[in-house]
Amino acid sequence: MHIEIKDRLYLRIGKASDVQNPRERVFYRILEMLPGVLAWGTLLGAVLASWFWPMGAAIFIILFDVYWLLKTIFFSLHLVSAYRRMKENLATDWMQKLHVLRLPSSRLPSLGAWRDVYHLVILPFYDEPAELIRSSLEALRTSRYPLERLIVVLASENRAGELGKNIAVLMEQEFGKSFFKFLITVHPANIAGEIAGKGSNEAWAGREAQKLIDALRIPHEHVLVSVFDSDTRAHPGYFGCLTWNFLTAQNPLRSSYQPVPVFTNNIWEAPFFSRVVASSSTFWHMMKQENEERLTTFSSHAMSFAAIVKMDFWQTNIVSEDSRVFWQALLAFDGDYRVVPLHYPVAMDACLAHTLWQTARNQYKQQRRWGWGIENVPYTLFGFWKNPAIALRKKIRYAFMQIEGFWSWSTNAILLFVLGWLPLALGGEVFNRTVLSYNLPLIARTLMSLALVGMFVSTAISLLLLPRRPERYGKKKTAAMVLQWLFLPISVMVLGAFPGLEAQTRLMLGRYMGFWVTEKARKA
Repeated sequence: MHIEIKDRLYLRIGKASDVQNPRERVFYRILEMLPGVLAWGTLLGAVLASWFWPMGAAIFIILFDVYWLLKTIFFSLHLVSAYRRMKENLATDWMQKLHVLRLPSSRLPSLGAWRDVYHLVILPFYDEPAELIRSSLEALRTSRYPLERLIVVLASENRAGELGKNIAVLMEQEFGKSFFKFLITVHPANIAGEIAGKGSNEAWAGREAQKLIDALRIPHEHVLVSVFDSDTRAHPGYFGCLTWNFLTAQNPLRSSYQPVPVFTNNIWEAPFFSRVVASSSTFWHMMKQENEERLTTFSSHAMSFAAIVKMDFWQTNIVSEDSRVFWQALLAFDGDYRVVPLHYPVAMDACLAHTLWQTARNQYKQQRRWGWGIENVPYTLFGFWKNPAIALRKKIRYAFMQIEGFWSWSTNAILLFVLGWLPLALGGEVFNRTVLSYNLPLIARTLMSLALVGMFVSTAISLLLLPRRPERYGKKKTAAMVLQWLFLPISVMVLGAFPGLEAQTRLMLGRYMGFWVTEKARKA
């Protein structure tokens, strides 16, 4: 018997306490503990092995360093390929490609021409400054895609008070007549069962937009919905690229469309550690575009409006709604869902606050919030268990991909830079007399030196991605953009592994996180 999507209660689970069946609730709680147990088991296991079995620990460390070297080479090759493809797509005239495109009628039979495709852009905001919202809307207004096919929703929060209302009114005065429709929504506060955050706001905005779209009698299959962060600036060719990929996708209505988030809006203003984290995040997402099977949605993304309506919109009781929507769709459509890489950038902000210390704190908190995407692991594994229609092979592939990805995030840097020397410190006199003990530092140092090729590639690509240097900065600032990469080992541990490990530990202990809004500051 077929069960409708709306009746699959497991699709709306936010945490273990949401599971109604007591036994299933215990099972879900075990799944929540799994990532943290694996991470801490690895780190503590490395310490104990260095003490009680230093020979085995040393061999593991050498093998791990080899694995890291191969991973770095793999990363570098894919990063160069992704950069070239992104540059090619930026130089492509996507509107011209749309004009000559012959639509495959079997995939979208109700669509007569590309001009029938509407874009619904949801821009949620809370207390961000008006200048930031204005820059994002101005980027939409410069789009080469016909503006009479853009429906823009400025999604404000009632809990933002008069500030949010005033910004919404000001933006409507400036941009209200620039697009086909400009809609302001106000998400009510304190709705039962919701977490205050981006997901609940955009779900409210989506439902309000549906009323408008239905009143205009626009078929849902003709609408692509893009959910942007408040600082997202879309390139003028973005919607043309998105439309072309939508019309040529193998299954357009069962696909999400992921651009590359490039954190360069304020890159010249951000401090060095924030720039390293921003560039590293950009590189990670560029590389993921090269491997479609590992690609999921993140931050600003697009999908069919018909699909999100059928799924009853984004979940409102979670933090990581941007990545959850993919897993939600994968489960809702019985595994028949994928993410199409656009190999096309959208510009976003690097972390920047009004003081250096606050920027550092915010950067850690932002990484911890991204690390809270670990909440998708129990959700997905539980959903796989509940949904027998998804192929076992696909379940295993996605389960391994998620678990390995978060495990690597929280452990790899610590293993490389902290625990790698423990066999020498804890192995005792007997181990320290062995040939392996003598050669361990030399082997590890050699492998890590070879892995520096990844840092050189990252430095080169980061310089190529930089926007033009503002006149108020001299050449010393450009030199700093190179020297900042010396901070990479500390960055990937302190602002990468530590917040990721904290997120997994919180989930393991049942200390659930709420949504934290990253402060958006602009110095100029």
